[in-house]
Amino acid sequence: MTEKDKKNTNTSQTSTNKLSSMFKKDKNNKTKKPKIVEYFNALLWAAVVAFLIKVFLFEAYRIPTGSMENTLLVGDFLLVTKFTYGATTPRNIPFTNVRLPYVKLPGFKDPEPGDVIVFDFPGDRDEVESKEVLNYIKRCVALPGDKLQIINKTLYVNGAVFTNPPDSRFAKSLTPSSISNPRIFPKGSGWNEDNYGPITVPKKGDLIEINSINFEAWKYFVMKEGNKIELRGNDVYVNDAPLPNGQYEVKRDYLFMMGDNRNNSLDSRFWGFMPVENIVGEALMIYWSWDPSISFLDFFKLIKSTRWDRIGMFIH
Repeated sequence: MTEKDKKNTNTSQTSTNKLSSMFKKDKNNKTKKPKIVEYFNALLWAAVVAFLIKVFLFEAYRIPTGSMENTLLVGDFLLVTKFTYGATTPRNIPFTNVRLPYVKLPGFKDPEPGDVIVFDFPGDRDEVESKEVLNYIKRCVALPGDKLQIINKTLYVNGAVFTNPPDSRFAKSLTPSSISNPRIFPKGSGWNEDNYGPITVPKKGDLIEINSINFEAWKYFVMKEGNKIELRGNDVYVNDAPLPNGQYEVKRDYLFMMGDNRNNSLDSRFWGFMPVENIVGEALMIYWSWDPSISFLDFFKLIKSTRWDRIGMFIH
């Protein structure tokens, strides 16, 4: 082999080695992901897991008002179980008031009297739907089909006294039955928050008599069930058809909800029955509690206000 041939052979081998080295390098680059991609994927999976936990298992909830005092205080942070009564897919686009169709999963139990429940607020007495997507928390005091009445602050369900929660609160003053509160549900009932009813909590299939006299009292209830209702002379029409025998058939099951702070709670006495399908979850326990009136700017004072005796309390 001549010197020239040797030179050409060495050059060829060098080129082959370079190509082989470049190929290996490209192969390594393809199989080994950059650190930033690994971090992004880890964060993405963590977000997906957190989202699934929030939707189907647990959700955090903060007490914004004193309507459940002294059972729950403003500044209590709760864990709410979503699976107890059956979790649902998201009811709205996050951080918006745009509602979504949702699917409900089977639950482990049905609501019971005394349960403290977080629910999707169905709207005020005289509106078809709440303008905002809001979660309320109240105590269930009556089930579908139960007959409820309040006499001088004492709550009766199906004729029996409903035992007040141990930490419930009442105003000292009493509003006599002769004084009506125009904000009370149903409209025009003549009742007030201390003397209310009797009224039956509707259940699916119940028949409610609606006529020209009580039309205003039940109009929004029928509309909230997705119907059009109007009064033509003395006749009631639902979805442009005369109401059969003057009776409306209820489409859903309902609960009656009340705050433990009985004279400082906007509850079913004011806005009406709560559809069972609006349940978000059952309040489980307090995982943190402090004085929310203290600014985050005064952080050390805020930490000092921590109610250590409430942390870890189960809600009854």
